[in-house]
Amino acid sequence: MALELAWGRLRRWYLRRFRPRYVEKMLARRQGVCPRCSHDIVDTRDLKYFRNVCGYFFAPQDDPFAWRDRLGLARAGLAEIVASTLLLTGCVASAVLFLPRVWAAVAVTLLAALWGFVLWFFRDPDRTVPQDPGVVVSPADGTVTHVDIGHEPGFAEAPVLRISIFLSIFDVHVNRVPAKGRVVCLAYYPGRFGNALSDTVSRTNEQLWIDLQTPEGLHVRVKQIAGAIARRIVCWLRPGEEVEAGQRFGMIKFGSRTDLLLPAQYYSAAVEPGQRVYGGTSVVARRHLTDSPTHTAAGAS
Repeated sequence: MALELAWGRLRRWYLRRFRPRYVEKMLARRQGVCPRCSHDIVDTRDLKYFRNVCGYFFAPQDDPFAWRDRLGLARAGLAEIVASTLLLTGCVASAVLFLPRVWAAVAVTLLAALWGFVLWFFRDPDRTVPQDPGVVVSPADGTVTHVDIGHEPGFAEAPVLRISIFLSIFDVHVNRVPAKGRVVCLAYYPGRFGNALSDTVSRTNEQLWIDLQTPEGLHVRVKQIAGAIARRIVCWLRPGEEVEAGQRFGMIKFGSRTDLLLPAQYYSAAVEPGQRVYGGTSVVARRHLTDSPTHTAAGAS
């Protein structure tokens, strides 16, 4: 992250020094306001680390780097892909130059496999999202580890349905919105980096809560929970933003867990522990056909 931020400063210096017309054009297209803003936003690349705390934004048609979303790789992981490619290329060159031929072949094979894993980890396939408004889709790829009823802060003491999903290092790690709604609150909680399979990590590990309010007024919460290997939670949503079911909203890098919390009065689980689910396409819960709900999102507490 420090390297990428430093590269951003160098890139902005280059643009202002050698491409002032580009900078002028992008600043004219920049929208929103950011009072007392400390973020230097020239184009969409500068919003990577600040989008959910900065008031500036660009319309989709004004993003000159939208092509990156069509690569089949998570845009939030492109820096890691570039860095690992450069590093592994240097290692391959060193192995070829300085190791005996047999050991060089072994080293190159292992390094190529490692590079392939990095690409595989950051893959971001398109998904077909169910259109039934009464279903909730999985916010992540992985294996369901817990389906239970309990209580959760911010749900007005009402019983809450929890569906926990474990993401191994081999799963797609891009998170998706489980249901259409409006982002009510984002809340970050520092913590440990324990094994994401443990039931206690939902209370002890580093995590980010995303609270949504559905068009029916129901409170939906997604928890991005760091694991023993995952140390970077990414979320680019902003409070007040309208989102659609299946929409990409972030990722957790290198193994993790995602919890989905729903008011049990209005939702029932459609999965069970041990079941494989896929973000944005697997139905994990269904809304009951009851009277109009009165329970609304109160936000994280």
